[in-house]
Amino acid sequence: MRNVDLARDYVQRAEIRLRALDVLYRGKSWADVVRESQEVVELTLKGLLRFCGVTPPRVHDVSDLLLAEKERLPVELLPELETLTRISKDLRRDRELAFYGAEDLTPSTFYSKEDATTARQGARLTVELVSPHVLGT
Repeated sequence: MRNVDLARDYVQRAEIRLRALDVLYRGKSWADVVRESQEVVELTLKGLLRFCGVTPPRVHDVSDLLLAEKERLPVELLPELETLTRISKDLRRDRELAFYGAEDLTPSTFYSKEDATTARQGARLTVELVSPHVLGT
């Protein structure tokens, strides 16, 4: 089922979360930038899938589904599909670790400014590529 309103809601909320990333980044909360970047990417890509008539599963990385359903995606995005799937996979790997840490890892000391910069750039690029197709902007 194609729910365009829900798809647009996902992408609009992702755009707003991009601004929150800037606040976290200015606060040097690198782990939180990584975690929130993952959520921006997840919302954006799930919005894209919904817009294209694909109901995304309740998983945090939809890169395999994007590849499986690439014929349903806007043709203009196909050259960027590898980049989008790589961003999603990379951020998914860090999702829980950036938020919870582990007995031998404290997120605030593990993640660096470079990690946060890369994550934020990936989130921005994902929204920039997808938003015009879903929101028509």
